[in-house]
Amino acid sequence: MTIHHHATDETLMRLAAGTLPAGPAMVVATHLAGCPVCRARLAQFEAIGGVLLDEIEPAPMTPDAFAAALAAIDAEEARDVAGTTAAAMARRPRRAAALLPGGIPLPRPLQDCEIGPWRWIGIGVRASAVTLPNDPAERLTLLRVGPGRKLPEHGHFGTEFTQILVGSFSDEFGRYLPGDLTEMGSEVEHQPVVDPDGECICLAALEGGMRLTGFFGRLIQPFVRL
Repeated sequence: MTIHHHATDETLMRLAAGTLPAGPAMVVATHLAGCPVCRARLAQFEAIGGVLLDEIEPAPMTPDAFAAALAAIDAEEARDVAGTTAAAMARRPRRAAALLPGGIPLPRPLQDCEIGPWRWIGIGVRASAVTLPNDPAERLTLLRVGPGRKLPEHGHFGTEFTQILVGSFSDEFGRYLPGDLTEMGSEVEHQPVVDPDGECICLAALEGGMRLTGFFGRLIQPFVRL
C-alpha cells in the first residue's frame, strides 16, 4: 500500500507534545499504525522535545509544584488516548472487536473502542459513532459512503481529520486511497465524491463542528452530529 497523503508536521508535533485532542489523535494514530514514514517523523519530534526539555534552565519550584505535577499526571492518564503515541497504541493486544463491513478487521488502534451501530444519515451514507475508552465525550465517527455517492458540500469550524480505511474518494484537492490521511482546515469547503468502483469507509474527527453548505446540507444540518 502506497500512502500519498500524510500527517502535517504541525499535527505530529502536537501529538508528540500531547496537545492534540483525543479524537483527532486517534485518527492520526490509525494513520501512523500503517505509515512508517510518519512514525519516523513522529519519533524525530519526540526526540527533539526530549532534547529541548534537557536544555531548559532549571527554575525554583513553588511549594505546590509536587501536588500540581501529580494532578497533571492524573489528568494525562484520564486522556491517555491523546497523549499515547501510535506505536504504543499499535502494540495493545487485540480483543474480540467489531469488524468493518466485508469482514475487514478494525485497525489496531481502534480495537479498544466501542463501535456503535451503523445509522442512516443520508442517501447512501451511514455513520457509526466510535467511543474512546478513556474519553467517551470525544466525537469520533466511522463513515460508510456508497460507490459514486457525494457527501454534502461542507466546511468546518476547526480542522477535519479523515483516515481512509476502505475504498477511495476525490474532492477539489485530490484523490485519497486506503492509508491516506486528510487534514482540512476551517478555511476549506469541499465535497468528497466516492469513486464508482466501491464504497468508501473512513474514520473522521473534528476540532470543532461541521458546517454544511448548499440547500441539502442546510436541510439536514440539524440531524447530523459530526
